[in-house]
Amino acid sequence: MTLEERIKSPGPKKILALDGGGIRGMLTLEILVKIENVLREALGRGESFVLADYFDFISGTSTGAIIAAGLALGRSVAEMRNFYLENGKTMFEKAAVLKRLHHFYDDEKLRAKLKEVYGEDTKLGSDRIKTLLMMVMRNATTDSPWPVSNNPYAKYNDRSLPDCNLELPLWQLVRASTAAPVFFPPETVQIGAKKFVFVDGGITPYNNPAFQTFLMATVEPYRVNWPAGEDKMLIVSVGTGASPHANANLEAEDMNLVHNVAAIPNALMFSALNEQDALCRIFGKCLAGQKIDSEIGDLIGSNGPAQPKLFTYMRYNAELTRRGLDHLGLNGIKPENVQKLDSVEFIPELQRVGRAVAEKYVRRENFAAFL
Repeated sequence: MTLEERIKSPGPKKILALDGGGIRGMLTLEILVKIENVLREALGRGESFVLADYFDFISGTSTGAIIAAGLALGRSVAEMRNFYLENGKTMFEKAAVLKRLHHFYDDEKLRAKLKEVYGEDTKLGSDRIKTLLMMVMRNATTDSPWPVSNNPYAKYNDRSLPDCNLELPLWQLVRASTAAPVFFPPETVQIGAKKFVFVDGGITPYNNPAFQTFLMATVEPYRVNWPAGEDKMLIVSVGTGASPHANANLEAEDMNLVHNVAAIPNALMFSALNEQDALCRIFGKCLAGQKIDSEIGDLIGSNGPAQPKLFTYMRYNAELTRRGLDHLGLNGIKPENVQKLDSVEFIPELQRVGRAVAEKYVRRENFAAFL
């Protein structure tokens, strides 16, 4: 069916939302492998079955946008995993010494690979894209978050407009969503007569895009207008690992300029993804997810302001601390090896973390009502 037919088709709607996190997207992919296999088995489908056959709306930020765009095009998780395994180190190629005053890594090879994977001529509005797709980036020119989608009913996706977003190259929007400040140069995108400078969506409140995707699917101005309800909508949110930097020995005088430059971005990203996760658990019926904090716990089975809940929800992620890794039985993995966004030399360890999360938490019975 066409995308418009899929949007308007009856029955429960399924959403997949993928966090940002650099090369830690390898962790996400191992969780998705398990989800894809669980669904194939539950639905009696073979290897030709892909997540785009199940999920109606796939969203992602930064590395999550790379994965989301591939999945929305009908790629299998195995294909996307191979892309990361084959190109992970290439995506993080050191910039020339003088360029490192602006960014650590060059983007030429990354750009070339994105064009190759998605097709240089593939537009956001291409009929090759099988699901609704949303990617989050930050428009540095307008100083605002931009959740950009292929929703045919969205205000700025009107094909009669000279600056219709559907005419933008898919690969370039993915590149814009992954343009992490300090790590990569920004991406300049021509939209109609205007040029905008974009950076990574991870520095917006939507590094975890799950709740924003729910809003885009249900709030009237977006014109998708899917009905909410525990039995009408499923949201599966997959993270790239959380790495809170707790420091019991921290003194006030330690928080100098250098400390704050290094610590504040991570702190804001960690807070934002937790808020998005908490909102989904409060307004949704949470079936899976680790404890958010020691006060509210995991919110599984808890009541909230919306009764009944607005959707069914699952969250799969890992805490990349010593305690979190030990909880997964990964005593041999050092937290510092898997916490960095550019830990390309530790890809096998990131895979082990993802597989451990999948084995421990992904359950067929949680999908039972949406098979």
